[in-house]
Amino acid sequence: MADLKYDKKTGRLLFTKQMKRDYTILAPNMSPIHFRILINVFKHYGYKAELLETTGPEIAQTGLKYVHNDTCYPALLVIGQFIHALQSGKYDIHKTALLLTQTGGGCRASNYIFLLRKALKKAGMEFVPVISLSFGMEKNPGFSLTLPLIRRMAGGLVYGDQLMLLSNQIKPYEVNKGETMALVERWSERISNLLIEGRGYTLEEIDENLHKLTKDFSKIERNVTPKVKVGIVGEIYVKYSKMANNGLEEFLAEQDCEVCVPGIMGFASFKVDNRIEDYKMFGGNRVKYEFCKRLLDYITKLETLMIEAAQRFGFVPPHCYAHTKELVNGVIGYGSKMGEGWLLTAEMMELAETGYENIVCTQPFGCLPNHINGKGAIRRIKESCPNANIVTIDYDPGAPKVNQENRIKLMLAVGKEELQKKLDAEKA
Repeated sequence: MADLKYDKKTGRLLFTKQMKRDYTILAPNMSPIHFRILINVFKHYGYKAELLETTGPEIAQTGLKYVHNDTCYPALLVIGQFIHALQSGKYDIHKTALLLTQTGGGCRASNYIFLLRKALKKAGMEFVPVISLSFGMEKNPGFSLTLPLIRRMAGGLVYGDQLMLLSNQIKPYEVNKGETMALVERWSERISNLLIEGRGYTLEEIDENLHKLTKDFSKIERNVTPKVKVGIVGEIYVKYSKMANNGLEEFLAEQDCEVCVPGIMGFASFKVDNRIEDYKMFGGNRVKYEFCKRLLDYITKLETLMIEAAQRFGFVPPHCYAHTKELVNGVIGYGSKMGEGWLLTAEMMELAETGYENIVCTQPFGCLPNHINGKGAIRRIKESCPNANIVTIDYDPGAPKVNQENRIKLMLAVGKEELQKKLDAEKA
């Protein structure tokens, strides 16, 4: 067991350089395509990182045992998954660390780190270090976000978004079942290797690789027939995580739908843009403002490359962030930025505009910003987008899956009826 060292000011357990050599770092798997690429990048930098793939009702029950039941559902799941893994006997708990993002915003997600440490102490495992994946909020001698690592991570998110977009638009129509996800696996491995080798993350290389990647997917044989198109929005973890949303994407596939899930790069743009809006509304550090403007410009360039590659081969691209932001102008204020903030409202309007008017808004227990900008904005969304067919689904430890699916089926029934009307009108 490594010698434990603590921060002198806060008393926080540190992740040391010795731990980097000896410890396995566990991370929650929010979005499989993106995170598998990112975890491979971390491995290249000498971290023994592993994604947790565990699911099942015992995860939430473990979370309830060690976290107050008033805490938001994503926290219950993430902390429950960590504690469950440590108690499974699979890992040497004296040589295991936990990695969790920390945004520093007003959302309670910023407190997950502290809730996790409290849960570890309650479980008798306070000697397990918790690493904050953040920009300078907590520092550890054995873990740092260097510029090369950050650039590789950004590249991984871009490729992940494109793979998710393409697979969702092809998989429902593929002639040879399983071909799309097999290609996702091959490209995920190829991209991971490129990033590890120090290639594939400059603008020029990303442009070239997105072209090759999208072209490769366009060759998959498809039988395109009319289907109900469904968008998924909500709190970021529940939106993407199969464990959190009870396999929502698989369920919609079983209902013969085409699914669209807005990408992570849009959320990244939103978070950076919030700092810019803060400066405009309240003033502040001019240097930070200029830095965030340049960072948003860089993300916009990456986003443009994704959009152009998708359009080049006949796929439906996501809107550019600037257009998505403009959609909610006059609908909701840009000061509404806790959690997913106004972006949640904007994503529903974007989906309705791009043909995914049937929308499932995933509402996790305890997420007040999500309820305000999701369920609370539906009336205003329908005023601007009359075609929007939205259902809000609550996700918490006690929510029966069958009730959730029945409510979604009612929304799909309306979607199928509207689709049939369009087809009949085209024939007439």
